[in-house]
Amino acid sequence: MIKRYGERVKAGQRYRRRAGVYGVLLDGDAVLLTHQAEPVPEYQLPGGGIDPGEQPIAALHREVYEETGWHIGPVHFVGAFRRFTYMPEYDKWAEKICAVFVARPTLRLGPPTEAGHRAIWAPSEIAPQLITNAGDRAMLAKVLTQAWPR
Repeated sequence: MIKRYGERVKAGQRYRRRAGVYGVLLDGDAVLLTHQAEPVPEYQLPGGGIDPGEQPIAALHREVYEETGWHIGPVHFVGAFRRFTYMPEYDKWAEKICAVFVARPTLRLGPPTEAGHRAIWAPSEIAPQLITNAGDRAMLAKVLTQAWPR
């Protein structure tokens, strides 16, 4: 069973399952986050939904580039969680299945290409407090307290 974070399931609400991939991106004692301005300003782990026919690792590379402008090196699986939430940008209630990976940003290719996103380098001791999503925060905490290939 995958641990659930966030809002309670609303009785009678139909949720659509949405698979996504997210990255804990480390460089020394800094974490690369994305700040999404709308619909509600928040700091997040870079990532998002897997498109139909897309492989998860390819989706992670695409999402990280779109939201941060960075290319990443080899990825390592950290864990998964799920959350039930309303996604106003899609007008959809979703059961998000979130697979999280750790990686190192290797090359900045330019600014984020996804509108409303900014790449933010945060010190690892501050990054967990910035992140709004409890699942993202838990995965970041797991990475910061364990040794990972870099």
